[in-house]
Amino acid sequence: MSQEATTTHKSYCNSLTEYSRFKTREVMIGSVGIGGDNPIRVQSMTTTDTMDTMATVEQSIRMIDAGCELVRITAPSKRDAENLQNIKDELRKRGYDTPLVADIHFTPNAAEIAAKIVEKVRVNPGNYADKKKFVHIEYNDETYQAELDRIRERFTPLVKICKEHGTAMRIGTNHGSLSDRILSRYGDTPLGMVESAMEFLHICRDHDYHDIVLSMKASNTQVMVQAYRLLVNRMISEGMNYPLHLGVTEAGEGEDGRIKSAAGIGTLLEDGLGDTIRVSLTEEPEFEIPVAYALAKRYDKRLPHASIPAIESYPIDPFGYHRRSSHEVVNIGDHNVPRIVHDFADKEVINAANLHAVGYNYSVPLDKWNIADQACDFIYMGDKSLNFEIPGTLGVIQDAAVWNGEERHYPLFESISYVVAEKKSDKLNFVHCDIDGIDLPLIATLKHDNTAVLVLTTSNNHGMPEQRSAIFRLINEGLQTPVIIQRKYSELEENDFQLFASTDLGGLLLDGLGDGIWIQAENCGSRKMVNALGFGILQATRTRISKTEYISCPSCGRTLFDLQETTAKIRARTSHLKGVKIGIMGCIVNGPGEMADADYGYVGTGPGKITLYKEKEVVKRNIPEADALDELIELIAEHGDWVDA
Repeated sequence: MSQEATTTHKSYCNSLTEYSRFKTREVMIGSVGIGGDNPIRVQSMTTTDTMDTMATVEQSIRMIDAGCELVRITAPSKRDAENLQNIKDELRKRGYDTPLVADIHFTPNAAEIAAKIVEKVRVNPGNYADKKKFVHIEYNDETYQAELDRIRERFTPLVKICKEHGTAMRIGTNHGSLSDRILSRYGDTPLGMVESAMEFLHICRDHDYHDIVLSMKASNTQVMVQAYRLLVNRMISEGMNYPLHLGVTEAGEGEDGRIKSAAGIGTLLEDGLGDTIRVSLTEEPEFEIPVAYALAKRYDKRLPHASIPAIESYPIDPFGYHRRSSHEVVNIGDHNVPRIVHDFADKEVINAANLHAVGYNYSVPLDKWNIADQACDFIYMGDKSLNFEIPGTLGVIQDAAVWNGEERHYPLFESISYVVAEKKSDKLNFVHCDIDGIDLPLIATLKHDNTAVLVLTTSNNHGMPEQRSAIFRLINEGLQTPVIIQRKYSELEENDFQLFASTDLGGLLLDGLGDGIWIQAENCGSRKMVNALGFGILQATRTRISKTEYISCPSCGRTLFDLQETTAKIRARTSHLKGVKIGIMGCIVNGPGEMADADYGYVGTGPGKITLYKEKEVVKRNIPEADALDELIELIAEHGDWVDA
């Protein structure tokens, strides 16, 4: 454990400045090792009906051929669990020996059957032999212990079967399905998630059973990251080192699902946490695998990297979100949402039409600007000037050498030149530097300057931790200068670009570090995509909401309607509802809980039947699927959140 991570109450990784995977014990899932010295494994889950043997086999083969190293299959009933044998036999007959994982929620009997067939079972402690009715229960120590004794009695037979058959187990806590008992004592918190898993883990350890993998999943990336960190902190304090399965639940589809998954999973991977990952997209499961591989394989080349100065004092709480305190400079810092800078320095000439890609559309007949919800806040022009009137919400950044003080134009200095510059803006000055540029002269200048905003860049292969270390230095020096986080990417495929930027910028934003982002992209995608990516990262980290958010689960064998088609229909009717969160859940297992974070919920509760929620409360039950979308829109309108497109 390195110097900066030795404060026991904050420790959650080997080092905050030197890339190093947290060493966990090896757990064998059949022939596949997780943890220890094994590479980060990738996995996914079938979406077929488990009772349809051939459909499940065919989909499993597509997943395996795409690179899936563990195949998870839902087993909600005893019949489903028993049919896992037929699925396994058919896969083996076709030459596939990939380990199978049974996904269990409510049914201990199904788990006990499955544990004798497959290589691993996943149990959710919030549902397994526990209660979930969204009621608050007052416990004293005696009644709480009585509930634990009841759970021990129900859970112990599975532990014994797994130990006897060499079957591994994932104790998988979901933020959205914490039991009423846990919620009543710990609240809807990362601590509650950890305690939920630890209760089951301690039962396993009492039986000397250790073939265990742990997970702390949530659809809220802030909660997800905090819960995993808190879990590792707890394991360190108790001398444990079980492998970690990483994932963001209900991430959604397309670009949004990839950005959200990368922000959560990537933040943990940056600090060396994670032994196996699943990217949960509302798409066919084989499409999840390349995304998971891209996230994991990036760390094969993380070492060596340039050294990062040790962090002498860790000034934030890694287990809770608190935005760094900064003072306001024009519209940056303090209470303002993080700002987005779009880089136009590569353009020889910038005209009004160029701004359409970044959210500003000029109407010639009306002589006015139309400003989209995802309009960037600043554009950087380098040494160029504009020959048209800019929209009123846009700021322009120019190199200090050519800046002439024009209205809503601001200079960009390099750190050394800013200290000695005589000509500065009396409103806003951007100061470009990396961690080495934050030296004593600049610190002394910034302490008496309320016009400066740092543009913090990095060229380190381990860039996110270097920028985090730089911001920590600002905090420890007592500086409240706002910080724009700048990252540069070149010659990347669009998918990799989205994932890497979401990891690098998301990891800082999830810790409350950063008053804006500036993505420089050379041959990585269109300007429109780069701009949308910036807003997507802010949305995924819950730091700036600019569009409707869909908390949409991946399909599985429990799903009661076509999730991809339904999500597309709901999105087509509601995508203009800025800031509204809509949960789209295929079944009742995680639906109400995972939607605790949503404003409205659309949940499959029977074949062709949908139940609508307002937050956690059921509003309309068992609506015919054909009418459900119209009913959802009526519900949104009733609560004042509907606006016409």
